[in-house]
Amino acid sequence: MSLVQRYWLCLACCVASLSGFAQTGPEAAPLAQDPVVEARLVALSQELRCLVCQNESLASSQAELADDLRREVRDLIRQGKSDPEVKDFLVARYGDFVLYRPEVKPLTWVLWFGPFVLLLVALVLLARYVQERRVQIRPKALSDEERSRAEQLLKG
Repeated sequence: MSLVQRYWLCLACCVASLSGFAQTGPEAAPLAQDPVVEARLVALSQELRCLVCQNESLASSQAELADDLRREVRDLIRQGKSDPEVKDFLVARYGDFVLYRPEVKPLTWVLWFGPFVLLLVALVLLARYVQERRVQIRPKALSDEERSRAEQLLKG
């Protein structure tokens, strides 16, 4: 393959990969039929996690499942459900993972306190390791015989 052919092939690949960016739409475009419903949807979807993206809120996700969940939340709001009722419905269906800040209860203690327990365990293990290394590194006193031999070696 010649250098010119490689250049055109590389250029075609770059254009093809960038064409995907041009097709993406705006962030979670709302259906602005009822501004009150949309305002509640935006507020609620900031507190909910996208189940596909996992590190994005439902408001900022562009996944198809996020669109479905926003539509579901919008329908629940139109049915007159309160924000806690909507959250309870989603938790019942998808589990506590759907909430960015799940409730503190025995089922979610690992989420809330697990990092602190791991940090504490790591600090204890580090302290024990440092203590053991100090014992290993501590210099031993030389016997009289070793001292005289070292002086002879140094005098040479």
